[in-house]
Amino acid sequence: SCDHVGLAQLEILCKQLYETTDTAVRHQAEKALVEFTNSPDCLSKCQLLLERGSSSYSQLLAATCLSKLVSRTSNPLPLEQRIDIRNYVLNYLATRPKLAAFVTQALIQLYARITKLGWFDCQKDDYVFRNVIADVTRFLQDSVEHCIIGVTILSQLTNEINQADTTHPLTKHRKIASSFRDSSLFDIFTLSCNLLKQASGKNLNLNDESQHGLLMQLLKLSYNCLNYDFIGTSTDESSDDLCTVQIPTSWRSAFLDSSTLQLFFNLYHSIPPSLSPLVLSCLVQIASVRRSLFNNAERAKFLSHLVDGVKRILANPQCLPDPNNYHEFCRLLARLKSNYQLGELVKVENYPEVIRLIANFTVTSLQHWEFAPNSVHYLLSLWQRLAASVPYVKATEPHLLETYTPEVTKAYITSRLESVHVILRDGLEDPLDDAGLVQQQLDQLSTIGRCEYEKTCALLVQLFDQAAQTYQELLQSTNSSAADVTVQEGRLTWLVYIIGAVIGGRVSFASTDEQDAMDGELVCRVLQLMNLTDSRLAQAGNERLELAMLSFFEQFRKIYIGDQVQKSSKLYRRLSEVLGLNDETMVLSVFIGKIITNLKYWGQCEPITSKTLQLLNDLSSVRKLVKLSAVQFMLNNHTSEHFSFLGINNQSNLSDMRCRTTFYTALGRLLMVDLGEDEDQFEQFMLPLTAAFEAVAQMLSTNTFNEQEAKRTLVGLVRDLRGIAFAFNAKTSFMMLFDWIYPAYMPILQRAIELWYHDPACTTPVLKLMAELVHNRSQRLQFDVSSPNGILLFRETSKMITTYGNRILTLGEVPKDQVYGVKLKGVSVCFAMLKAVLSGNYVNFGVFRLYGDDALDNALQTFIKLLLSIPHSDLLDYPKLSQSFYSLLEVLTQDHMNFIASLEPHVVMYILSSISEGLTALDTMVCTGCCSSLDHIVTYLFKQLSRSTKKRPTPMATDDRFLHIMQQHPEMIQQYFADLRNSIVNSQPPEKQQAMHLCFENLMEGIERNLLTKNRDRFTQNLSVFRREVNDSMKNSTYGVNSNDMMS
Repeated sequence: SCDHVGLAQLEILCKQLYETTDTAVRHQAEKALVEFTNSPDCLSKCQLLLERGSSSYSQLLAATCLSKLVSRTSNPLPLEQRIDIRNYVLNYLATRPKLAAFVTQALIQLYARITKLGWFDCQKDDYVFRNVIADVTRFLQDSVEHCIIGVTILSQLTNEINQADTTHPLTKHRKIASSFRDSSLFDIFTLSCNLLKQASGKNLNLNDESQHGLLMQLLKLSYNCLNYDFIGTSTDESSDDLCTVQIPTSWRSAFLDSSTLQLFFNLYHSIPPSLSPLVLSCLVQIASVRRSLFNNAERAKFLSHLVDGVKRILANPQCLPDPNNYHEFCRLLARLKSNYQLGELVKVENYPEVIRLIANFTVTSLQHWEFAPNSVHYLLSLWQRLAASVPYVKATEPHLLETYTPEVTKAYITSRLESVHVILRDGLEDPLDDAGLVQQQLDQLSTIGRCEYEKTCALLVQLFDQAAQTYQELLQSTNSSAADVTVQEGRLTWLVYIIGAVIGGRVSFASTDEQDAMDGELVCRVLQLMNLTDSRLAQAGNERLELAMLSFFEQFRKIYIGDQVQKSSKLYRRLSEVLGLNDETMVLSVFIGKIITNLKYWGQCEPITSKTLQLLNDLSSVRKLVKLSAVQFMLNNHTSEHFSFLGINNQSNLSDMRCRTTFYTALGRLLMVDLGEDEDQFEQFMLPLTAAFEAVAQMLSTNTFNEQEAKRTLVGLVRDLRGIAFAFNAKTSFMMLFDWIYPAYMPILQRAIELWYHDPACTTPVLKLMAELVHNRSQRLQFDVSSPNGILLFRETSKMITTYGNRILTLGEVPKDQVYGVKLKGVSVCFAMLKAVLSGNYVNFGVFRLYGDDALDNALQTFIKLLLSIPHSDLLDYPKLSQSFYSLLEVLTQDHMNFIASLEPHVVMYILSSISEGLTALDTMVCTGCCSSLDHIVTYLFKQLSRSTKKRPTPMATDDRFLHIMQQHPEMIQQYFADLRNSIVNSQPPEKQQAMHLCFENLMEGIERNLLTKNRDRFTQNLSVFRREVNDSMKNSTYGVNSNDMMS
C-alpha cells in the first residue's frame, strides 16, 4: 500500500505549505510539492487525494496540480484524459456541494481552464468541451448550493476565456474568445437574466445565507458577460474612459426590450445594500452599450428608461452613503454624458427634474469633500462634458446648465477652501500633496468654470480679496498665531491653482473682450500676492503656495505669452492700469524676476527648482527675452554663488542634478539668439564649465583624490553640457562647442567610464552626453572637406561603447530588480549612441576596413556581445531599451548587412527571433522597426542570390554564412509560405476554401521578380485587396466572426 504512504506524506506536506508560520519548513514543503507536480504519477495521486484526502488542503493541492498539468504547453495531456478530468470534476462538485469555499473555487478554475484550452478539440466531429450550458443545467435544477456552484462555473468560465494568459499566444486567446462569444455568451447572459428575474420574483428571504450567495454569483455572472472584451481591444484595464461596450448586433433584442434595464433598476431597490454595488456595475455597462446598436428612435427610448432609473435612485438615496455604492453611482452618472449627447438628454421627458437632482447631488458630494474623494472625478467629468457641449447643442429644449453649472463651480471652490482648516486641525492628509489628482480636478474645473464665466470670476475675486486681506492683516499683527497664517496660505494656494486653471480654460472656448478683462482682474491679484510673498522669502516661504504660483504662470504663459497673442488684449490693459505693466516685455520681466527669485531662495527644494526651470525652458523660445537685463545677468553669472542648485556640496545624491540639464538647455537657447559666430562670447559663457573640467582633470591626475567630489563635479558638468548640446542645433554654434570639448576634454569622459562603469548615477549622464554630441540634430554636424573630425568623433564613440560594454559585462549576473538601473539603462544609451552615429551621415564607414582601423569592428562586436547578454523578454519589457535596440537594428540591416550576414548562425537566429517577437509588440515604433529590418534583410538576400545566379564570375563573399545557408536551402522561405497558406485555407469552412485559395492566388498577380519600387507598390495594393476580401469573407461566415485570428 505504498499509495497510502505517499498520500499520508502528501497530506503532511500540504499542511506544512498552507498552515506553518516557519518559512524554512514551508520552503521545504514547497520544494517537495514542486517535485511531486513534475512526477509521472502526479495525475493518479491527485485523483487519490481528491477521493481519500482527509483535509481541505490536500483537495486544494490536487486541484491546483491538475490545473498546472492541463495548462502545460510542452507534452500536453491527451484528449481522453482531459475529458475524464472534466467529467470527474463536475461529478465531484455535484456530489460534494459542501466543500471548503477555496476548494470549490480551485476545482471550478480547473474546469474553466480545461474548457478554454480544449475549446477547439474535436472527437468524432463533436467539439467536446463546448456544451457548457448542458454541463451546468443539472446543477441549476438542484438545491440552492448546487445552483450557486453552477452559476459560479459559468461566471468563472466567462472570466477565464476573457483573460489572455502569458503562456499561450495572444492570437490563440482571441480565436477562443471570439468563438465563445459567438456560440455561448449570449445564451449565458440570457440564462443569467432569467435566473435573476426568478430570484427577484420570489419573496427574497435575504436572511438566508445561501439565497444571498446565489444572488451575488448571478450578479457577478451578469457583470462578467457585460464586461466581456467583445472585439479584442482592451489590453489595458486601467483606463475607465473607454466607455463603449461593444455589444454584438445579435444581442439587440435584450436591449430593445426595456425589461432587461428595468430588471437591474428593480433589483437595486429590492436587495441588500451590500449587493447593490454589483447591480450598479452592471448598469454602468448597460448604459455604455455602443450607440450604433440602436437607431435614433430606439436610442431615445432606451435613454429615457435609463434616465428614469437614475432619477428613481436620486429620489430614494438611502443606499448611497455606502462608499462602494456611491462610487459606482457616480460612474453611472458620468456615462450619461460620455455615451449620449446633450441634445439627446434635453429631449428626455423628465430632464429638468433630473438635471436639478444631479446638480444637488453633485453640490452635496463636493461639500462633503472628505467622503469618497476618488469618486468626485466622475461627477466632475460629467459636468465638464456637459459644459463643453453647451456651445454646440442644437435642440430647442432648454438645457438649464447656465443655472446649475455655476452652483457646481461654487461648491467645488468653496468646499476646497473650507477643507483647509479641518485638514490642519485634524492632521489629515492634504489633497494638495497629490499633484496628479489636483491637476486632474483642475483640468475638469477649467471647462466647468468657463460656463457663465462672469459668475466664476466674481466669486473668485470676492474669495481672493477676503483671504488676501485676512492674510495681510495676520502678517502685520504682532500676536497672530502661525496656524492662522497657515490656514490663509492654504486657502490662497487653492485659489491661485483655481485661477490658473480657469485662465487655462480659455483655449476651449471662443473668448470675448469682457472675459479677457476678467482674466486681467484675476491675474493682477495673483501678481500682487506674489509681490507680498516674495518680499518675505528671506524670513519664510510656503512651498505649496509657490508650486501653485508656478502652475498659474504655466497656464498664463500658454494663453497670453507668445507670438500668436493679441497684444491689444483687454488683459494687458488691466495689468497696465493696476500694476503699470504696459506690454508683454514688462510682463516677461516679471516672469524672469520670479524665476531668478525662486532659484535664489528655493535652490534646495527640488520640486520648486525643477518646475521653475521647466517654466524658464518653456519661455526660452520667446526671442524677446534676451533683451531683458535679468536674462543677460543669467547668461553672465551661471555659477553656484548666484544659483545654489548648481553647487556640488549640498546635493544629497547625484540624480538630483537632473534639473541642471533643463537650466542649460534654456540658457543655450537664449545664448544662441545673438551668438552668431562670436567665439569670444562663447568662450566667456563657457568659463565656469571650463574651470570645472580643469578641476576634474586635476583631480584625476593625482592618485589620491576625493572620489565623491570628483564624481559630483563631473556629473554636474556633463548634465550642463548635455543641456547646451541639445540647445545648439545650428552648425556654427555646435562647432564651437565641438572644438571646445574635442580633443581637450574627451579623455576625461573616457577615463570616467573606465573608473566608474559600475555606478550608473555617474556613467549614464556621461553616456547620454556622448549620445547627444554624436546626434546630427538639424544637420549641425557638418565637417569641412579637409577635416578628419567625423572619423575621429566616431573613434571616440567606438572607444566609449567598447570600454563601457566590456566592463559592464564583467559584472556577471545582476539581480532582476536592479538589472535595468545597473546595466540595461546604460546599454540602452549605448545602442542609441551607436544608432545616432551610424545614421548621422558624417562618417564614411568604408574607410575603416580600407585602412585597417578596427574602430567600426570593435563597436559592432561590442554591440553583439551586449545583445547576447540580454534575454529576449527584457528587450521587449523595457520600453526605452526596445526602442533603442530596434531602431539601431533598422540602421544596421540597412547599411551594414554584410556584417550581419557574417555572424555566427546562433547570433543571426537570435536577431531574427528578436525581430519576429518584436512584430507583435504593442509599441508601433518597435513594430515598424521590425518590419523595415526584415525588409532590408530579405532584400539583401534576394539581391545576393540573384547576383550569384548570373553567370558573371564575381567572387562570392567568403564569410557570408547567411547566404550559404540560404543557397543550400532555397526552399526554406517558400516552404514556410506554402505551409502557412495551406493551414489558413484548411481552417476555413469547406464552402469558403476555394474563395480563400483564390485570394492567395491573386496576391501575386502582376508581380515581377524584382524589387523595384513600382513592383513593391503593386504588391502593397494587392495586399490591401487581399485583406479586404478576407475580412469580407470572414464577416459573412456563419461560423465565428474571426474563425482564424491570424487574419483579423
